Amino acid sequence: MSTVELLEQALALAKRLGYAIRQEWLGGSGGGACEIKGKKLLFLDLAQTPLDHLDQVLEMLQRESEAGSLPLPQPLQDLLKGRRAA
Repeated sequence: MSTVELLEQALALAKRLGYAIRQEWLGGSGGGACEIKGKKLLFLDLAQTPLDHLDQVLEMLQRESEAGSLPLPQPLQDLLKGRRAA
């Protein structure tokens, strides 16, 4: 499965967890997840690669306790398990 396909699956999961996805030009300084006034936001820096974006989304998913209770596609599940083991 390609990085872009994994990213799309990860973003779909983030949306199910209540995150609004914002793709902004941040000059390569990165993005990440935050909560503002009770609203969950995930910023993706358009200057970064899809692999960087996938890393950011996976990092956020690891911090979300609810992510483990949702059904995940096997490749995404494997990536998350691999990150936890590292």
